Amino acid sequence: MVYLSNQTSLDEQQLIDSNGWNVIETEFNPAQLHHKETVFTTGNGYLGTRGTFEEGYPNELSATLIHGIYDEVAIATTELVNCPNWLTLVVNVEGERFRLDTGEIIYYERRLDMRLGLVSREVRWRSPKGHTIDLYFERFASLADRHILAIRCQITLQDFEGEVSVEIEFDPNPHNQGVKHWKTLDRGSQDNTIWLHSRTLQSEMQLGIAAKLLVERDFEDKGVSSLTPSLPHTSVSFHCSPKQTVTVEKIITVFTSRETETPIVTALNRLAQVPSYSTLLAAHIAAWEKVWQDSDVIIEGDIKAQIAVRHNLFQLLAVAPRHDDRVSIPPKTLSGFPYSGHIFWDTDIFILPFMTLTQPALAKNLLTYRHHTLEGARRKAKEAGYDGAMYAWESAATGDEVTPRWVPGLNGESIRIWCGDIEVHISTDVAYAVWHYWVHTGDDEWMSDRGAEIILDTAKFWESRVEWNPERNCYDIRDVIGPDENHDRVDNNAFTNLMVQWHFQSALALWDWMCQAYPDKSAQLKTKLNLEAERFDKWAWIANRLYVNQEPHTGLIEQFERFFQLEDVNLADYEPRTKSMQGLLGIEATSQKQILKQPDVLMLMYLLRDCYDQKTLQTNWNYYSPRTDHAYGSSLGPAIHSILACDLNQTTEAYTHFMRAALVDLEDVRRNAAEGIHAASAGGVWQAVVFGFGGVRMTQFGPVACPNLPQGWTRLKFRLNWRGEWYEFDLTSGNTVAETTVREEQEVVLLEAA
Repeated sequence: MVYLSNQTSLDEQQLIDSNGWNVIETEFNPAQLHHKETVFTTGNGYLGTRGTFEEGYPNELSATLIHGIYDEVAIATTELVNCPNWLTLVVNVEGERFRLDTGEIIYYERRLDMRLGLVSREVRWRSPKGHTIDLYFERFASLADRHILAIRCQITLQDFEGEVSVEIEFDPNPHNQGVKHWKTLDRGSQDNTIWLHSRTLQSEMQLGIAAKLLVERDFEDKGVSSLTPSLPHTSVSFHCSPKQTVTVEKIITVFTSRETETPIVTALNRLAQVPSYSTLLAAHIAAWEKVWQDSDVIIEGDIKAQIAVRHNLFQLLAVAPRHDDRVSIPPKTLSGFPYSGHIFWDTDIFILPFMTLTQPALAKNLLTYRHHTLEGARRKAKEAGYDGAMYAWESAATGDEVTPRWVPGLNGESIRIWCGDIEVHISTDVAYAVWHYWVHTGDDEWMSDRGAEIILDTAKFWESRVEWNPERNCYDIRDVIGPDENHDRVDNNAFTNLMVQWHFQSALALWDWMCQAYPDKSAQLKTKLNLEAERFDKWAWIANRLYVNQEPHTGLIEQFERFFQLEDVNLADYEPRTKSMQGLLGIEATSQKQILKQPDVLMLMYLLRDCYDQKTLQTNWNYYSPRTDHAYGSSLGPAIHSILACDLNQTTEAYTHFMRAALVDLEDVRRNAAEGIHAASAGGVWQAVVFGFGGVRMTQFGPVACPNLPQGWTRLKFRLNWRGEWYEFDLTSGNTVAETTVREEQEVVLLEAA
């Protein structure tokens, strides 16, 4: 159990649970309100809800975001819309409303139990008139039934006898930081039930949400339902004696027109049939237990790392779509408004390895989203004058590009955003994720049905995107943005060029396999994509002639043409600081200097680890790592640096980078956790544990480990699923590896490796 107060880091907090399953806040600090809303976010793969309070709080940033519910908006084209807040449950005692901004908080504890997927809160509160009550709240978004949400509240009067009432309601007008998206079609209340039927203003997506309020019947109570001009509402009142505990429960059902043509009817019907709160909770806990059985990471000797890793994994598992392959995971999961709920390379490169190797069915859903949006990628390529499929840098429901081209600056000026036009490495990022899902799962059927089309059509795009340079007798890829977004509109970005080389080579190998293993499907693709033999010859030709500037003796790779000619700076000269180098110097000034937002050449060396020897990695590490803004650049960088530092046997430095990633939300190390979960960093944390400290390499015979554990770690344990079999790794500080292969029929074979 890790206690989070508001002035201390995890190091300075009381640690009492060696299992590390709980994040606990022991003091309420309004200045930390939005940060903690992010930390206590919960979800169930269908929706995500920020950790706001049931009774509300002034200026709270409440949000419930549902996968796939987009509506049109200015600048960003489309955004995930904030849905009605299902949390509202208000307790009134002798006419005084319980809330944390009035009265006196005598005791406070809020807990996220990640093992159970449960948020709870205990409060002893003295009202302004001097009445003392104990309140216990707990809630969950059911992982067993994605359409069910539940809240339980226990109320105990401490020092008086009096009237207590509990109210629930739905706000029909939630908004995205001032932008409204909903029109109410119907609302109502009857007996202990309320409901709301709404439709988005532009996309015309419908939502039906219903709730019922249940209370113990050991005493006489009065239920009142009402429909005010603005919202459906119901309440229950009862008389309580001192020390008497009353339990009330709010059960909620929610459906959208993405699942049913009649969402409000379906929500009400389901609500009428739901079992008890206890039964719902038991099913929910069992579902989480099954997930953690495969995805948990056990770290012994470092409770701080243990709790941080689990928090990162919990936030990914809580948002991964389980029953829907037409949606994906946004950069802020479903926990905040930045990036509008659009889908970036964050999912394909940073999150998918975790899902592929521990939850392959969820990985398939995420990649199938990319296949469903392939037509949007084709439209983008055609509009830009290219062939094949050109994936959107920011994708939403259809796969069409939704990156804004212009955004307003701080002084009212318009700033051109080039990512949607030229951050083209996204097309190979998707292909990379598809390839590695196939290699690690052996899912030939999915590859032949969907994955092959993605890899081949994006290769067609690259064939049309490269340019022949007769002076150098090679191919250029000009005017792009690589992973390091401090520099845009550059030529021959090494990451892009060498990943495209990998893309062509992989596409050729895939085609050979398709022709042998699935001749009928390959014939269909040949016709559909116009894949003549001459095209494959050209891909091989291009792959061998893409320009990269690499010093032959040292192995140092230039990030892009003329990068070495930019002004060199010593980042230490700017310390101490609390903002990014781009924030300090400005966009234009930073672009003229050798200052990296995140790894670029080093990112390449991670993704293509087997292509570079230790000396080449060391040379490029020595050059690029000191020039990277590790603290306030991109949150995508530290986990990758951690892995490569492990490869270079720099375990202490690896741990520093790792904890910078692992604590990005729990400790708000970048001072922006209030905006939402850092999803890519969370996926990178898992990769840093498994591929970095665990030293796992994926071979043709399965995963093998050569651990390099940080100081203090006495044990690291995790499971990986490779081609339908489970491999359990139990690593110790003595670098002993116990690897267990668990087959589907539960036959266990014990292997040992040094």
